Amino acid sequence: MTDLFAHTAQQRIQQEAPLAARMRPRTLEEFVGQGHIIGHGRLLRRAIQADQLSSLIFYGPPGTGKTTLAMVIANSTRSHFITINAVLAGVKEIREAIEVAKQRRELYGQRTTLFVDEVHRWNKAQQDALLPHVENGTIILIGATTENPYFEVNKALVSRSRIFQLRPLTEDDLRAVAKQALADPERGYGKLNVALSAEALDHLVDVANGDARGVLNALELAVETTPPDENGVVAIDLAVAEESIQRRAVLYDKDGDVHYDTISAFIKSLRGSDPDAALYWMAKMVYAGEDPRFIFRRMAIFAGEDVGMADPAAMGVVVNCWETFERIGMPEGRYPLALAAIYLSTAPKSNSAFAFFDALGVIEKEREADVPNHLKDGSRDKEGFGHGEGYLYPHAYRDHWVAQQYLPDALQGKVFYQPGELGYEQRIRDDVARRREAQLAAMVEGDSDPHLEVLTTSPTNRGKDAWLQRAVAGSGRQLAALRDRLFEMAAVQRHHLVLDLNAGSGLLTWEATRRAPEGGVWALTADATAGEALRQQAARLPEMERPVVLIGAPEELGYLLSLRGEEDVRFDRILGRNAFSRPDRSSETCQVLANLLLPGGRIVLSQSIPRHTQRLYDLVSWGRATALREKVVAAEEAIYADAADPLVNWDADDLRAALAGAGLGDARVNVETQTEERLITAGHLERWFTPSPSPREGLGEDSTKDPLPKGEGTGARLSYGQRLLAGGLSAVEVGKVEKLFREQLAEQTVGWRTQIVYLRAEKETI
Repeated sequence: MTDLFAHTAQQRIQQEAPLAARMRPRTLEEFVGQGHIIGHGRLLRRAIQADQLSSLIFYGPPGTGKTTLAMVIANSTRSHFITINAVLAGVKEIREAIEVAKQRRELYGQRTTLFVDEVHRWNKAQQDALLPHVENGTIILIGATTENPYFEVNKALVSRSRIFQLRPLTEDDLRAVAKQALADPERGYGKLNVALSAEALDHLVDVANGDARGVLNALELAVETTPPDENGVVAIDLAVAEESIQRRAVLYDKDGDVHYDTISAFIKSLRGSDPDAALYWMAKMVYAGEDPRFIFRRMAIFAGEDVGMADPAAMGVVVNCWETFERIGMPEGRYPLALAAIYLSTAPKSNSAFAFFDALGVIEKEREADVPNHLKDGSRDKEGFGHGEGYLYPHAYRDHWVAQQYLPDALQGKVFYQPGELGYEQRIRDDVARRREAQLAAMVEGDSDPHLEVLTTSPTNRGKDAWLQRAVAGSGRQLAALRDRLFEMAAVQRHHLVLDLNAGSGLLTWEATRRAPEGGVWALTADATAGEALRQQAARLPEMERPVVLIGAPEELGYLLSLRGEEDVRFDRILGRNAFSRPDRSSETCQVLANLLLPGGRIVLSQSIPRHTQRLYDLVSWGRATALREKVVAAEEAIYADAADPLVNWDADDLRAALAGAGLGDARVNVETQTEERLITAGHLERWFTPSPSPREGLGEDSTKDPLPKGEGTGARLSYGQRLLAGGLSAVEVGKVEKLFREQLAEQTVGWRTQIVYLRAEKETI
């Protein structure tokens, strides 16, 4: 009977709860927004669905779904779920939760997930009480915080947790939340006839400023305070919406991340000489209630740090504006506030005042230097020690200046202050340089001073030097440079879903796995052996962090994903190296890739162009055999001019056109010729001059290793020697060419030219 009453009371509480609480999503499918961390294929979504969560911290502004996401996890996991609010709970509650977790682990083998809302509210001792139990797996911690966990949460807990940053919801997300509430007959207003105008919805969404709770609270107020008309319709127009939510919610905390991020944006806008941006960020701070004195203080610092000697009057302007503000107060005090910001943002800039900190650095690092004798105070011991002897009084000289030593002996010639080239400093720059030159010239003894300043040094590490030489040598260096180039173009973020189009040895796959640990990586390879090798290497990683290895052609990607139940997966970044095995099918391939990209997603490719590869006839010296050379040149060029050969009948512009045709517009194309050192082996020579008995496979990841274009066909692919015969050379002439090649190239290292096209294209946002 008690349970019945408790259940009835719980139902009544749920029915009477605010709309925002009633509409809290229960499953991932109901959850709106945050696609960058729980979209299809993302690590967090996969971990929730597989019930393989590790400790997590959700960080983001209010109303973005941190607690809601924790509740979704509670509904999805088989572990025992305990919820604690750090504002209300202390060490006692932590110990009770730990004891429950131990009992369930020992009795039922069940894990316990502890959700701590506002985890940043706990002090260090309270957070430390959790640490050993998180470490030994007794509990899985899920923390939620509006404060930066790197500053507000115990470093030991942070290092043992994955951190996911939630963003303010987009306008489309907020519209979906509002419509969901209007349509739900149990938790929302689906049983009422509510007519919400488009203008009213736009206002609610706009003023809520990314906060789902704000939209639902305003919608609830509008519905509950608007009586139905004679037809039973609750009509909510723009006027009603404006009454329900009048003032835009501005996320701003005077002690947290938003405070520091906003003042940082303001200072950087001043430094960047953008008065519009500076006024915007300052207006946000003033609107949110920031103390103008704090803003004036930062502008006074800026006047010395970033304007400095380029406009020495800037400091006076800021101080005068500050004093004026103190006299007149708000709201009129906004005028001197704005005046100071505009003056600083439009003033010439110089950070030459940092010279002082350079001098401080020298003081900290260098042994204390004695004051030069002529600069010492001679009022007490000039007669005894000769202190001050030789000092030249500048006012006794023309222009009130004379060349003499002012720095300690060990620092002669040391330069701290470097005048800028703008404003006032432009006028004094030449004078400062001229006087320095005169001082150096006047101190002849300084020219041969052996005590020169050494700023940094380190012992020689021969093992490290040898390792670095190996790491940057040969083809490994070029492959690493190509990989880094592609990832620089792709700008992969930690939460991204990445597809490696032609995984091969995993050159791009493993880098993507490192760069997108909270996203996911898919690796496609056409070669089953390479795919199996990648899977074996991936098996060393935790299951949730392994790349997904697919075996097939790019055109089969949709089918391959559907086999895994991942047909909804769309990628943020698609990367590929020599990914077009059949460039004649590039249009079809690009369309498949475009369909698999998220709006705003990016595709980045590097592709070697066989028709512009190294010519073999350029690798040898022909001597007097000029006639033979001309025939070889003509025959070899004919190989790469074959319009019927799909491996050589295309160029960079064809790939650009294929991307554009697939809706990947504004493709950026950069064609480069690269030269690498390559060893010509006996195997190369045999392959070039031995007739090929069977068709050769298509261009793959390592296609540039073979000097001849390769492809598919109904007959055997001709060797280089056979191509020369087909090009008009006789068998005797081909024999001479082979002999020449073997004599000059066997086991020799040559410079091998390859033309590579780098492409970057993006899918338009919807």
